Amino acid sequence: MKSDLLKALQYPIGQFVKPDIIDLNTISLWINDIELFPSKLVYCMSDLNSQHLNLLHRPDGWSIKQIVHHCADSHMNAFIRFKIALTEENPTIKPYYEDRWANLPDSMLDDVETSLSLLTSLHHRWSVLLKNLTEKDLERTFVHPEHGRKISLDENIGMYAWHCNHHLAHVKNAKMSEGNFS
Repeated sequence: MKSDLLKALQYPIGQFVKPDIIDLNTISLWINDIELFPSKLVYCMSDLNSQHLNLLHRPDGWSIKQIVHHCADSHMNAFIRFKIALTEENPTIKPYYEDRWANLPDSMLDDVETSLSLLTSLHHRWSVLLKNLTEKDLERTFVHPEHGRKISLDENIGMYAWHCNHHLAHVKNAKMSEGNFS
């Protein structure tokens, strides 16, 4: 039972599952999730003080501040991967150790405003790019060496829409639980 609870805390909205068919309506909904993520995150965090920023989203998980800084790191990488895939033929992207990045000094800062501001600006640019992709662009791919397969841009839009909602749920869960996981 305890492992089910930990899994639910780790994946509060479930894991990303690529739909069999990705149509333009689905992509539009995903882009909307990506576009609105920064404002939803800012709103969700508007009542937090520096003590709250240290609340964990699950036992042995990241703190709220680490989640915010992680989203900035991850989404910068994603934006660049999109641009690389749009300008190169099936490139192999460079992965990074997100768990190690989450423990670097800048990811431990109580000042999350910089990362929230970065996310706001980045998601504006990213949304403009995504809204202007053609159907042919959406079919472009990159190889992620950790997954060992080609990932299309349309699938990657879905993964990052999920990523936004996944980490927003982590912040909400950390706030609700106030760090108590019994």
